[in-house]
Amino acid sequence: MNAANALKAVPRWNAQVTAGDSARYARCIQVSKRVRWDIDADVIRGRDFDHALTFLPPGLSLVDELDFLDDDERRFFSQVQGRTYAWMFGLCERFIGAKMLQTSGQHWLGDQNALEALVRFSDEEIKHQELFRRLEALMDARMPAGHAKSAEPNAVARAVLDRSHWAVLALICHIELFVQRHYEESIAPQAGLCPLWRDVFLFHFREECQHAIVDELEWRAEDARIDEAARDVAVDDLIALIGAVDDILRAQADADAVYFESGCTRPFGQRQHNRIVHVLRRAYRWQYIVSGAEHPRFRSLLGSMTTPEQQQRIAQALEPIVSG
Repeated sequence: MNAANALKAVPRWNAQVTAGDSARYARCIQVSKRVRWDIDADVIRGRDFDHALTFLPPGLSLVDELDFLDDDERRFFSQVQGRTYAWMFGLCERFIGAKMLQTSGQHWLGDQNALEALVRFSDEEIKHQELFRRLEALMDARMPAGHAKSAEPNAVARAVLDRSHWAVLALICHIELFVQRHYEESIAPQAGLCPLWRDVFLFHFREECQHAIVDELEWRAEDARIDEAARDVAVDDLIALIGAVDDILRAQADADAVYFESGCTRPFGQRQHNRIVHVLRRAYRWQYIVSGAEHPRFRSLLGSMTTPEQQQRIAQALEPIVSG
């Protein structure tokens, strides 16, 4: 199925929404209005990144595993990963925004709470893409030249949207949940982070909390629409998407190792280089796959919609990523 056919494959016009789900969509709208923010007035506020401070905290960067780095190198390691962290969110939000716009078509002539929640979701994702483009420009102006990106957002979005609706909704739900986990467990508690970098992910977190609820509602609704055979195909699609994400992360980790080492004031030996690559790969896998796959809410949702055999297939696909 190509991307154009994938768009046509999504049911249109008047998907059925229960009264209880309509109320949940309505609450998402209310919260969205209350927490809505502006990139310049609320987030950036005329500031720049403070490169004397840490960006990505150790709980996400895993920098503590590199005991041969000095303080300046540890800080730069956090900034290299922080740059990629922001870029990766912009990459993911390209296909998330497209999928939510696509999914809104199910509610055009149906439940208007669902429609408004999805339209607001899409609008916020487009704003997030702009925010991350702005951040990349700020970082590019002051960080060393040569930060390579391992994937092109539109190409990734086309490949993702080629997969079944169920699988893409599952992947998006997984992403929105790990956004919350990262902020609550690692970013919010960490003292000494760059204030602008922390604020970016505070405001991002505030809007993503509603998105995860909408993801769950749409994923469950799609699960109720499809039969067992279609769901089995969708599970294979989800496994393929996880593998594709892992390929991007491995390539980005390798590129970031080169970028990090080129920005340091001393050379690293082969064993140290290999260790830097290993830690970057583990960190990126944790950030973008494992922390979402192991999120209790995601595990509960996936378990409620799949058979033990399907769950085993997913676990087998994840095993080398979790253990690597």
